[in-house]
Amino acid sequence: MKSKFIFVTGGVASSLGKGIAASSIGAILEARGLKVTFVKMDPYINVDPGTMNPLEHGEVFVTQDGAETDLDLGHYERFSKVVLTQDNNFTTGRVYYSVINKERRGDYLGATVQVIPHITNEIKERILANAKDNDVVIVEVGGTTGDIEGLPYLEAIRQLKTDLGASNTLYVHLTLVPFLKTSGEIKTKPTQHSVKELLSIGIQPDVLLCRCERDLSRDVKRKIGLFCNVSENCVITAKDVASIYEVPLNFQREGLDERIIEKLNIWTRQPDLKMWSDLVDRMKNPKHKMVLGLVGKYMALKESYKSLNEAIIHAGLANDCSVEITYIDPEEISKPNAQLESHFKDVQALIVPGGFGERGSEGKMLSIRYAREQKIPFLGICLGMQLASIEFARNVCGIPKAHSQEFAPDPEGAVIHYMHGQASNMTKGGTMRLGAYACKLAPGSLVEKLYGKSEILERHRHRLEFNNAFREILEPKGLQIVGTSPDRSLVEVVELKDHPFFIGTQFHPEFLSKPLTSHPLFKGLIGAALDL
Repeated sequence: MKSKFIFVTGGVASSLGKGIAASSIGAILEARGLKVTFVKMDPYINVDPGTMNPLEHGEVFVTQDGAETDLDLGHYERFSKVVLTQDNNFTTGRVYYSVINKERRGDYLGATVQVIPHITNEIKERILANAKDNDVVIVEVGGTTGDIEGLPYLEAIRQLKTDLGASNTLYVHLTLVPFLKTSGEIKTKPTQHSVKELLSIGIQPDVLLCRCERDLSRDVKRKIGLFCNVSENCVITAKDVASIYEVPLNFQREGLDERIIEKLNIWTRQPDLKMWSDLVDRMKNPKHKMVLGLVGKYMALKESYKSLNEAIIHAGLANDCSVEITYIDPEEISKPNAQLESHFKDVQALIVPGGFGERGSEGKMLSIRYAREQKIPFLGICLGMQLASIEFARNVCGIPKAHSQEFAPDPEGAVIHYMHGQASNMTKGGTMRLGAYACKLAPGSLVEKLYGKSEILERHRHRLEFNNAFREILEPKGLQIVGTSPDRSLVEVVELKDHPFFIGTQFHPEFLSKPLTSHPLFKGLIGAALDL
């Protein structure tokens, strides 16, 4: 079958959930037996989000091949079977970078390089490159319709309908239908204006996903359809839900998948969403409850730790447990006269995630020490693992000047130091150790038991590593090195002896967790907390 293309746009307001909508479309099409993939097009001029502050744009998701991408690619992988690559996300910066390089090489044979056709052609080529052997390519256009920076992308997808044919393309527009409590009315005007904006560009939506607080009545759907030139049965209620994993079920109940296969002329089997319904049932009726502390400095934006938050939810589901995440500010902990006990009241497990910079590091180490001494199950990720090693060196091994070269240039006490070639590399974008690397686990270790195998493949994003000169100092005191690169040159996992669960990983396990298959480290952490 020739690949079909679904283009997902958004209007009225940002943060309506285009990524979740696109992911859910992928989930219900996979449930019908189709092979899907995803593309995210971001209108910002950064080449990729790797250098962006998490408070500005949310987390950076890392693919198997080492691309630093938009967080929506994490949603795509969690909701489907796909393993995405650098080809599945591109930005305005990357598009212009490519076009300018082609112009410098003379590829355009002296032509005047313009937005149309050169930029739009570059965008189209990148979209079409993802067709390959996929049945459906779901393409999300970042930003909000009406934003000036998004116009080249909208023009490109407009052209693709002519290039590919109407039966091979589908436009899905996510919009807001607010409920005004003062008047008790659902208002359709914002949606009408958003669709009018698309029509002015030459795009007629085929399906409208209407984000709202409550179910839309047939009369409201009929009104929206009438004013937006859309069939009534293609106006889909995208109702607010307690969990994002309910969205595929709601879309299927609204008949979204039927509309898609009908308009794209696809024959499929009936959808099988039993796994999703079972998952939602377990989420709504957990047998256990617990509190997990997350100590990080990017708490102002929840999406800064998006994959991590989802991995914790997945681990709770695997343990039939509802996990309440309490965010702990490391700078508050490190203030003079701060009472640690008050910050960790009711906390049954602790995670110190990855990050960059010295700010909050002392508070994070105080948290790690508290978890170590009070036998609270602990998982340190990337920077969390590095700080756990420094804390152990300071307070157990008697090395008061232990630190990381990221924070102090003096190499004498650098338990954590720069990887070979990184200290002198001032170019920030895409220069870290990125992507999936193999790791060998020590026989008989807790981490080997959790994984159920001796060699694993995990995704990385870091510049610094454990200094091998400190192995012989820390290991005899009880900090075991239980995971290394296959040649044993890089420390990947540490464990603490005589502790119910104390593990630090240089890699980011959250990137591989899925709602239907929880990552073993998160599953083990929650399980250890419930066993205490």
